Amino acid sequence: MTQQIILEIWTDGACKGNPGPGGWGVLMRYGPHEKELFGGEPLTTNNRMELMAVIEALSAVKRPVKIILHLDSNYVRDGITSWIHNWKRRGWRLKNGTPVKNADLWQKVDALVARFDIDWRWVKGHAGEPGNERADELANKGAAPFMQ
Repeated sequence: MTQQIILEIWTDGACKGNPGPGGWGVLMRYGPHEKELFGGEPLTTNNRMELMAVIEALSAVKRPVKIILHLDSNYVRDGITSWIHNWKRRGWRLKNGTPVKNADLWQKVDALVARFDIDWRWVKGHAGEPGNERADELANKGAAPFMQ
């Protein structure tokens, strides 16, 4: 019996001011292979950058594979594993009728997540977990060009 290789992904977002210049970072490991991605925006929020990291990571995966996705954002983890079901049922609105913040990005995440078997794993940020620390460095690298 062959052992299935699992794609491990670490994502993180960073924002200097909220809103302000921000970046997202992704570290991907598949067996012996490693890939890093990062980018940013001149005016954004931390939550948007956390979502962009997940979007960019999953967009880079070109075939079905089991994924363990490590992230330090409760907002993203709780949103995709719990809150999103009611948001969609209510037409992307909260219980009080106001629109869901970042609905454009949540809809992209929702479409991408449907393609994969993902184990969402929360990790404490800035606590020395190597994958998370690298994703954080990449997120800051993504924000750097907008910090002038």
